[in-house]
Amino acid sequence: MIYLDNAATTYPKPESVYEAVLDCMKNYCANPGRAGHKLAMRAAREIYDTRENISKLFNIDNPMNIVFTSNATDSLNLAIKGSVSSGDHIITTSMEHNSVIRPIKALEEYGIENTIVNCDKDGFLNYKDLENAIRPNTKLIVTTHASNVCGTLIDIKRVGEIAKKHNILYLVDASQTAGVYQIDVKSMNIDMLAAPGHKCLFGPQGTGILYIREGLSIQILKEGGTGSRSEELFQPDLVPDRYESGTNNTPGIAGLNAGIKFILEEGIDNIRKYEEELCKYMIDRLSEVPNIIIYGTKNIEEKAAVIALNIGNMDSGEVTYLLDSEYDIATRSGIHCSPLAHKTLGTLEQGVVRFSLGYFTTKDDIDKTIEALKEISINN
Repeated sequence: MIYLDNAATTYPKPESVYEAVLDCMKNYCANPGRAGHKLAMRAAREIYDTRENISKLFNIDNPMNIVFTSNATDSLNLAIKGSVSSGDHIITTSMEHNSVIRPIKALEEYGIENTIVNCDKDGFLNYKDLENAIRPNTKLIVTTHASNVCGTLIDIKRVGEIAKKHNILYLVDASQTAGVYQIDVKSMNIDMLAAPGHKCLFGPQGTGILYIREGLSIQILKEGGTGSRSEELFQPDLVPDRYESGTNNTPGIAGLNAGIKFILEEGIDNIRKYEEELCKYMIDRLSEVPNIIIYGTKNIEEKAAVIALNIGNMDSGEVTYLLDSEYDIATRSGIHCSPLAHKTLGTLEQGVVRFSLGYFTTKDDIDKTIEALKEISINN
């Protein structure tokens, strides 16, 4: 199969990721931080090593400010719901995934207001509009780094400067960029950073991270066993224990660690440049396909390696079905859990066919995909 659904989950993974998960399951998959025996200590060391490698990737000083979650949605819910209270105001954008929009909308029931700043037809954010949306009670700004629908990038450093200027917390959803783009939480004034393990970080599904700035304490969403201060009946204040009740996903975190090591070894700039070259190559070749419509910017310096398109008025689901059933090419159609982004792009009714490239995608994959799209366009 030609796999072009990396925005959902990267596949395949580096071989070292599979090996790390298997090694953990077979050789040291005990409860980390719950006992003093060899296996538990080995598991705990692997988890701490993963925190350290994540810190290298995002220029985080204290590895203990990294919280492990089950995915980016879990991280975003903790960050959003834990940061605000009744009477507060949140600002976000129209290009967000439902993992941002739905928690924010759910908070309306608890007296927490929100403003959704509309982006333009290519998904670009107007930073003056964002700053003009700030109110005296604005507590949190949440933006994606790159649209999961069309790849359009948001200048998170610029948003971070606006947030810092007005003493507002800034949460970045790096689901499509962590592991491909340079993210420096200090220079970019990022208070919280959410990312899944299973996308550009090359980890297994069921893994996610949330960075919480040193000194920032947010409300917890669950209590339970932490392996620390077990004599106390209330949740400990220790970080990250405070946010990590229950047994960690040690095999998943071991796989995530291997994925991050792979990124550090390959070089994040090299990964980004390769994906940019592939993206430009595909965009250039798409001009050969009759009736093709591409949404969002075509400038590879302003977008992640995600391409949203339609073939004339064809149903996006039909195109995806034909690509899968007739050509063995995996893509995703529909609205990608981002209805406001599709409304912004003007594709809410038709949806789009999303091609999301990855580090293991080849030019040969793209050439075959272009030929398939030509045939589908001509025959329909």
